[in-house]
Amino acid sequence: QVQLVESGGGSVQSGGSMRLSCVASGYTYRGACMGWFRQAPGNEREGVATINSNDYDIYAESVKGRFTISQDSAKNTLYLQMNSLKPEDTAMYYCAATRASWWCHMTEIRADEFIYWGQGIQVTVSS
Repeated sequence: QVQLVESGGGSVQSGGSMRLSCVASGYTYRGACMGWFRQAPGNEREGVATINSNDYDIYAESVKGRFTISQDSAKNTLYLQMNSLKPEDTAMYYCAATRASWWCHMTEIRADEFIYWGQGIQVTVSS
């Protein structure tokens, strides 16, 4: 059974930093694309960043230059380093994975490419 478990969320003041982690288990990580999504109350789910198996990554315009997605395939772990956080970054953050040997779209974050999802973790940024 595939499980994606996020950790590292919490509360931080505006301008601060936070790193999210996502550990995948029961899953052949090799060749998959991984991603982070978020959803704030009353808003639709938004793609934050994706990373392919060759470390090619793309970002939403709203986080470009502030967030960095990375992965450690040996540990089946995905990361999201978030710097210069803003109150509008407050949301539930979700880790997601495609099937193995999948290449994510190279210019657009597409939620329909992802078939496995974590339960989410709350990130709150106060002003």
